[in-house]
Amino acid sequence: MHYLDEGSGPPLILLHGNPTWSFLYRDVIIGLRDRFRCIAVDYPGFGLSQAAPGYGFTPAEHAHVVEQLIVRLDLRAATLLVQDWGGPIGFAIATRHPDRFAAFVIGNTWAWPKSDPGTQAFSRFLGGPIGGWLILRRNFFVERIIPAGVCRKKLSEAVMDAYRGPFPTPESRQPVHIFPREILGSRAFLAEVERGLAVLRDRPALLVWGTKDVAFRTPERRRWEQQFADHRTVLLIGAGHYIQEDAADEIVAAVIEWHER
Repeated sequence: MHYLDEGSGPPLILLHGNPTWSFLYRDVIIGLRDRFRCIAVDYPGFGLSQAAPGYGFTPAEHAHVVEQLIVRLDLRAATLLVQDWGGPIGFAIATRHPDRFAAFVIGNTWAWPKSDPGTQAFSRFLGGPIGGWLILRRNFFVERIIPAGVCRKKLSEAVMDAYRGPFPTPESRQPVHIFPREILGSRAFLAEVERGLAVLRDRPALLVWGTKDVAFRTPERRRWEQQFADHRTVLLIGAGHYIQEDAADEIVAAVIEWHER
């Protein structure tokens, strides 16, 4: 399992979504590594991490593997920074080990069963046979979803090549296809995460929320704000789903100001 471990200070655990990897957090890490020990994980099948034989690439499995890493590194008083699938995966771990987590930085994400019509259409289409063909044969998530989820700029070919790197073949793209299916397929896992959130209500939370994300919008943001009474919200105006690409400097500034309050 590959992970970045840079900087010094209290642990900051950075968890990615689909179809990204720790590379997504490069600018955030550069901005925060003089204040935090930044640990950015690649889930098995993503980035530079290899999957064991029989690994199914489900969010529950990813959470189990990252949980083992956190325990093995004995990370304590940690801040968790999550976006996209990083939310359910990270909060699954935090609800099991609340003593290890001091605070949360929450990007555009969720941590409960989600079944609105748009979510159902997305999950069934991209998690189904046609989506499988697009993802496995055309690398649709990397070639289309990533650029569409970055609203403030056009990603360079060098950056796009970094996102293409882990997925050179149809076989290597299987983990990317499983994630959209599991939005609905992992409802039991998501319900378990939701049930555990109450144990974390007393922790401080910073929301860094892209306003142009089509997947996670105002209702999800307000639900997070209700979950954490001690919260601060920073709207990333015009930022899309991949807030780390659109607004890394604003995220860094918000974390520093919030952490040093």
